[in-house]
Amino acid sequence: MCGRFTLITDINNIARTFNVPPTLQTTPRYNVAPTQDIVAIMRNGSSHLEWLRWGLIPSWAKEESIGSRMINARAETLAEKPSFKRLLSSRRCLVLADGFYEWKSEPGSKTKTPMYITLKNQEPFALAGLWDAWKSPDGPVLRTCTIVTTDPNGLMAPIHNRMPAILAPEARDLWLDYDIHDTPFLLSLLKSYPEQEMTARPVSRLVNNPKYDSAELLA
Repeated sequence: MCGRFTLITDINNIARTFNVPPTLQTTPRYNVAPTQDIVAIMRNGSSHLEWLRWGLIPSWAKEESIGSRMINARAETLAEKPSFKRLLSSRRCLVLADGFYEWKSEPGSKTKTPMYITLKNQEPFALAGLWDAWKSPDGPVLRTCTIVTTDPNGLMAPIHNRMPAILAPEARDLWLDYDIHDTPFLLSLLKSYPEQEMTARPVSRLVNNPKYDSAELLA
């Protein structure tokens, strides 16, 4: 599962890293939570930054509340579940982050330790995502997304049995290429990221509360 992440990196650095125009105004986010707006890269002719709400509301959904239950999608079942199969073909996106949180169980304790996982080089990275557009009864159209998860690598396995699907740099353009419809090929991009390129450390338990969103969470 991926239930909380950060995007602290300056928008100009993000734009350089992902080769997109810095068209959004952002502030450092230390505790991005489900149902909040997140920064994503979508492709409509060219790649560009967009805001999406985290928590997928399929176009056929009757109620908006389903979004809070669809924050993640398992890579192994994307091609099987109706909610995701159509999106895998033509509505793929990149969710941008520079770290994510996961909670580690401690032997003999009911309290879990929040762990902060980043790349060793501290660069921002792209998580595989799927998006959809949903029209509410009141009229506005909401564009929402889910983050794809996969099996954990060696670093993550002692912490949690899932991890977000971080796309390798060479896989980002392929994931956004809507001319690619080969399901096995697309699924092959959703690998566990190399553990030797990642690091994890414990952080403040304040992160448990999504109301907190400041640098002190990383202490």
